[in-house]
Amino acid sequence: MNKVIMRRKRRKETIKIGKYEVDRVHLFKGFIVLLHLAGVIGMAIPSVRPFFKFLTPFHLILCTLLILFFHRDWRIAFFSFSLLAFFIGFGSEVLGVKTGLIFGDYNYGNVLGLKWLEVPLIIGVNWFLLVYITGELFNLRIENDWLAAGMGALLMVMIDFIIEPVAIGLDYWQWHTDNIPFSNYYGWFAIAFLIHLIYRKLDFRKKNPLATFLLINLILFFTVLTLIV
Repeated sequence: MNKVIMRRKRRKETIKIGKYEVDRVHLFKGFIVLLHLAGVIGMAIPSVRPFFKFLTPFHLILCTLLILFFHRDWRIAFFSFSLLAFFIGFGSEVLGVKTGLIFGDYNYGNVLGLKWLEVPLIIGVNWFLLVYITGELFNLRIENDWLAAGMGALLMVMIDFIIEPVAIGLDYWQWHTDNIPFSNYYGWFAIAFLIHLIYRKLDFRKKNPLATFLLINLILFFTVLTLIV
């Protein structure tokens, strides 16, 4: 009986390509590397950069779908976290764009796709994705929920510090001041901390074999783009 279960489990974890069985996680990790490598090359070539800028929201959606493909707990708690992450993140951006509160005075360009209340809808997805993959990193490493939420939020601020010059250069968004205000980073920490705390408090399985690998690729991707854009 145990051997049958193991064989079934192995079939779920592998994909048959011709005569060969390939581990699904390794296959999709390879795809993530190729996806981001193609993005770097595309952004580095001026003639095709506009097309790759157009693909930005689709890149975020694809990364989110990959994470969800390997997510294994679909209880109400996970859906609650997902919706709260989306709407808290998106709502804070609407408040920021409309009033200048939380992050500072800024506005979004047209690169990130369809907008509602002057904020691209993909931004809510971005908040969900970043909290999910940074939260997973500390999930089993830190027991205290408040400390883990703080570390996750701090990591997200560090990621935002890398993304900011790239985003401005690619017209994802623009600040109304000469420099990026410190309030942006304080605001990012506060909103990220809140969503991370929700992530920690809601009971659902948080282990995902792609999360940390995708996080590393995203950090490397934007780090390289800071040298290109």
